[in-house]
Amino acid sequence: METAALPALAPFLPHGMKEEEAVQILKAAAAAPPRGDEDLLLSRLFPRLDAENLAKISAAREEMRAQIQTDVLNRAASVERLAALRAEMARQTLDGFIIPLNDEFHGEAAPAAAERLKWLTGFTGSAGVAAVLKDRAAIFIDGRYTLQVRGEVDTTLFTPRHVSEEPMSDWLKEHMSSGQTLGVDPWLHTETGMNNLKRLTGEIGVTLASVAQNPIDAVWPDRPPQPLALVQPQTEKFAGESSASKRQRMAAHLAERKVDAAVHTLPDVVAWLLNIRGADLPCTPFALGFAILHQDATVDLFMKEMKFADGLKEHLGNMVRVWAPEEFTAALTALNGKTVQIDPMVTSQAILDRLTEGGANIIRAEDPCLLPKATKNAVEVEGMRRAHIRDGAAMAKFLHWLSANAASGDIDELAAEAKLRSFREIGENFRDLSFNTISGAGPNGAIVHYRATPASNRKLESGNLYLVDSGAQYLDGTTDITRTVAIGTPSQEMKERFTLVLKGHIALARAIFPKGTSGSQLDTLARAPLWAAGLDFDHGTGHGVGSYLSVHEGPQRISKAPSAVALQPGMVLSNEPGYYKTDAYGIRIENLVVVSEMTPPAGSERVVYGFEILTFAPIDKALVETGLMSDTEIAWLNSYHAEVRAKISPLLTGDGETLTWLEQATAPL
Repeated sequence: METAALPALAPFLPHGMKEEEAVQILKAAAAAPPRGDEDLLLSRLFPRLDAENLAKISAAREEMRAQIQTDVLNRAASVERLAALRAEMARQTLDGFIIPLNDEFHGEAAPAAAERLKWLTGFTGSAGVAAVLKDRAAIFIDGRYTLQVRGEVDTTLFTPRHVSEEPMSDWLKEHMSSGQTLGVDPWLHTETGMNNLKRLTGEIGVTLASVAQNPIDAVWPDRPPQPLALVQPQTEKFAGESSASKRQRMAAHLAERKVDAAVHTLPDVVAWLLNIRGADLPCTPFALGFAILHQDATVDLFMKEMKFADGLKEHLGNMVRVWAPEEFTAALTALNGKTVQIDPMVTSQAILDRLTEGGANIIRAEDPCLLPKATKNAVEVEGMRRAHIRDGAAMAKFLHWLSANAASGDIDELAAEAKLRSFREIGENFRDLSFNTISGAGPNGAIVHYRATPASNRKLESGNLYLVDSGAQYLDGTTDITRTVAIGTPSQEMKERFTLVLKGHIALARAIFPKGTSGSQLDTLARAPLWAAGLDFDHGTGHGVGSYLSVHEGPQRISKAPSAVALQPGMVLSNEPGYYKTDAYGIRIENLVVVSEMTPPAGSERVVYGFEILTFAPIDKALVETGLMSDTEIAWLNSYHAEVRAKISPLLTGDGETLTWLEQATAPL
């Protein structure tokens, strides 16, 4: 990376820091996504900087950041990169190598340094894996990305395959033979994943080899460093419970099970347990680092201390010991003779190997923080309510702007996306988007996880549908909302299928269910109207959402996939059925809801739960075919719109045009 724009750093460095080290730190800062407060990190690292030189260093960081993005996503380079990988595989005597999307923390998102799948293939989706052999390669994706993958990946190099219909296991059985060696990076595969691979390779007589160095890393020039961004306290005002209290609760859980320590790898778990938030990853307020919780409620945190904002050490207290990331593996080995709990679904095989080598007694169980994190406390739920009302006001401003301007034919996907962000940014406690906005016009709306680019950017044209799936991170909550809007006059087919999706959305929103019910038991409610018409959608109906954490949170979900996790009060989920017609349009209606205990009906013999709606924004009435709606469904929509109007209107005082539009958009059918 070029650093010519940098001023001489020596006069501004802390005592003992060399200029070469400062440049590496700056590259690490550039590897983190942009945030509004990121210059605070530079001011902390280089405390003697004046305003002029801070501006120069900030500009150099932005140049580095742009170069990182260009280098990582360079689809034209896939041919050379694949050839270099195969040469390195040959050097390591590997006949095949698997490239998953995730990093060593196994969270939903990964930093640029871990975007190996994107670097190699050009694929930008949030779920996928590639397998490379000496003479062929394939990329495996789910139903959300069957269209996207063909637009992003050179299919002459990587054959696209549906991960469940054409699984990697079948492909490897077909193209690998007995005596060959399949390489994996043990930091990027969980024990569960490794066990599946061991069974597969055993069936075909292939040796499964854990590599000491990832062969992609060996051939990736200028691979970005791990990101460096400020780590801040999440105060009890927003968290609703102190970190000390959480640690005591989780430690008591370990003591009950006679467990000495638990290893935590998921970034959102570490953030929740310690009440910290960071900025290492796009759209998710995480600071990357491992943690070990001990039975005495102390924690060993493995994270660069130079990332800590003022006051964070005091916030953590003397019960949290901070270590350099490089000391993590030694700490695992030092758990010799201890009973250590790991979650085999999210813990790297490399961590398990270190524990085993060190002589730890390993207990396999779900991370004990997952369920407490998912069941939000009263403060967190109230924060989510407030955040969603502010978000609803931003959506109302956007939808009004869209109604006034979209028919001109001058608005495109990227312009609409930017406009929506601008309305959110002015809201109280706004920190970032909660994910990259899906702004899909016409046929692009049929790509479930579409991301508009200058190359794909489409105008919002009359007679088409526009699908916008977006959300924001606020200090007091995380939002996620999808609305589908008719541009001009929709076709009868569009109206009918939109209404079927709406009927499913309403059915799930109105559900009353006994305590102990899982999300998979409710999924059919959202699909039934589509199924009756011979239609369906190829994604889950609902995912969990964190409290100023990840927009996709487990263990709760609503989907076809079996789940034994019972929905509990305080869990936040999405309700987002959809329909997608390839090369034509997409439809999705998404609100967030929180599980709440309901007043039982007369004669009830069970505790019953239902959903409180958190999201408040108009649903496009122009797309509703009332003839397909029951009186109950129409009453629900009218009631929902009345609540939208009541909650959002007070935030629109002074914006008479939007207020007038909102009154019309929420008027009864």
